[in-house]
Amino acid sequence: MKRIQSLRAPAAIVGAVLAACATSAVPGTNGSAPSAAVSLPVAHGLRIAEQYRVAAITSRRFTHEAYWQAIQPSISSGALQAEEIGRSLQGRPIRSVTFGAGPTTVLLWSQMHGDEATATMALADIFRFLAEATNDPLRERLRERLTVVFVPMLNPDGAELFQRENAAGVDINRDARQLATPEARTLKSLRDRIRPDFGFNLHDQGARVLAGPRGRQVAIALLAPPFSNEREYNEVRSRARLVAAVIARTLGGEIPGRIARYDDTFNPRAFGDLMQQWGTSTVLIESGALPDDPEKQRLRTLNVAGLLAALDAIATGGYANADPDAYESLPGNRGGASDVLIHGGQLVLPRMAPLVTAGSGEIRHG
Repeated sequence: MKRIQSLRAPAAIVGAVLAACATSAVPGTNGSAPSAAVSLPVAHGLRIAEQYRVAAITSRRFTHEAYWQAIQPSISSGALQAEEIGRSLQGRPIRSVTFGAGPTTVLLWSQMHGDEATATMALADIFRFLAEATNDPLRERLRERLTVVFVPMLNPDGAELFQRENAAGVDINRDARQLATPEARTLKSLRDRIRPDFGFNLHDQGARVLAGPRGRQVAIALLAPPFSNEREYNEVRSRARLVAAVIARTLGGEIPGRIARYDDTFNPRAFGDLMQQWGTSTVLIESGALPDDPEKQRLRTLNVAGLLAALDAIATGGYANADPDAYESLPGNRGGASDVLIHGGQLVLPRMAPLVTAGSGEIRHG
């Protein structure tokens, strides 16, 4: 998506802010004390991802129609409610999927960029889990305590062509303020209607990004986006950081050294930054790459586990007990990976005709 690493506030200041903010009441929550458990064990999330994988989706490129056909059995179960919330520029329906009726509202949106489909695949598997696992305690906690609203494919026209932009060539994630595109207006209208307490902005990033200047290839990058140029932490952003810390802790043992912290330069046109500004504690998740995973099926599984752990931590209030350093200590998300590095080689070019610099009479060879 964007940007490289930037500096944070000193740890002592951050800790003081979090101590004051982490236990503050979240509008719409049930007011219960946070659970001592911070997050769902990763093994449980990984088992769910494998058991409820939607078999009709096997690669990261699929059309709007194919996706909705694949998840139709889950949608028709009665546990999930699908709603058309808008239309794309080319007239394709943009739908939300809602689960639960709890007091805390969570909004997740994916494939805002049409060629970034990892989380969209993961959401299909989560839909199946929510539709079928009626005796699972995790599923029941989410149903009772949360209202979870998913927008699994915000940019169906881009998905059709597997391109970043919408049909008009506009990056929807740079249209959060002007709202020139129907897709951006749809997301903003939904946000204003449901007023979510928490949000998840789900993307993919390039495969050549490293965790730190000499680190490993990044599989997952996380960000609690800033809400201003000053990049300070208020109550809303502090909650987002704690939820990001839950995801980092949950997945850290599965992909050691492959989780990074995304650059937090404020972008006044980006949805994640403005969602934070509008009062929704928002976490950006960028799925990068893993070795031998060209279709991102392993990353799909990790997305399921990370998202379920985050949702459970919100449902129980356990995120408030997360260690913010699990997020702050992540290496920066940096470019620079190369497929091949050649040291000590010589570049041989064909001899070129003399080049005369106009007006000087000087002759140079290219």
